[in-house]
Amino acid sequence: MDGIYTRRLVSYNVEADERAHAYLAIPRKLNGKAPAVVALHGTWRGRGKDRTASLFGNPENAYLDHLARRGYVVIAPDHFVSGHRIPPEGANDTTRFYKKHPEWTAVGKFTYEHSIAVDVLQSLKEVDPERIGTLGHSLGGHGAICLAAYDERVKAAVCNCGLSPFRHDRGVEGWAGDRWYVYFKHIRPGLLAGKLPSIDFHEIISLIAPRAFLDLTALNDEGMGGAAPLRQRQVVLMNVKIMDVYELEKVPQNFAFYVHGRGHSVAYESRQLMYGWMDTHLKPPAATKPRRVNTN
Repeated sequence: MDGIYTRRLVSYNVEADERAHAYLAIPRKLNGKAPAVVALHGTWRGRGKDRTASLFGNPENAYLDHLARRGYVVIAPDHFVSGHRIPPEGANDTTRFYKKHPEWTAVGKFTYEHSIAVDVLQSLKEVDPERIGTLGHSLGGHGAICLAAYDERVKAAVCNCGLSPFRHDRGVEGWAGDRWYVYFKHIRPGLLAGKLPSIDFHEIISLIAPRAFLDLTALNDEGMGGAAPLRQRQVVLMNVKIMDVYELEKVPQNFAFYVHGRGHSVAYESRQLMYGWMDTHLKPPAATKPRRVNTN
């Protein structure tokens, strides 16, 4: 790719009878072992990793390309119902998955698979196994949260337009719908009866501390379903509670959030914050240290 990095299509086992597919980007000129990122896509038309690799759709979502040009090794896997693995029912449809694994959740499935993507990165000679991060947009943002909370090998994470509370969400039953993409099938009876889960996403994110986490949220994000103004303002309060945990851990510098009015997007300024966050927490200090200009 422009002489800067090599992009490969790879495949690896995730169950005895299932293989995941991913694009893997490796910079061509590396000075030693590089930091690495698991880049996670949203639900857009089931094209999965193609969008992350800049082969389809809006290039603002092309994390694999952007990060590889910044010196990262990047793996961009398909979600388990996207890309190479679209089920007969259609892209992002989890019906067949729940028939195969009725006691599982889609969230558990994708979190486990994304953890295997970390295994793949750590197996590469080009990767520093101690400097691995993850980021994603929308569904990929959910994935980044859950992967970092589950897998302590992830040292830095970014969620873009993926944080949404169960509480104050008029469309909360969407987390356990009766068709298409179903996150948590087993909580549907409770949601329909007006009973919310005993935990919410800010508590899941708190499991990431003291490792680095950045949230980017739009106050006018309609892409997450429900009533955006009230729900998304609750996200701000959730982030304040997360900050309490990072202060308790004495690492407030490892947490940040950015609130904007760009809707369900990955706008320019959001991308700069995402990639800057990775640079700060996964690259050596010299990479982000300001330099004095010599005007003599």
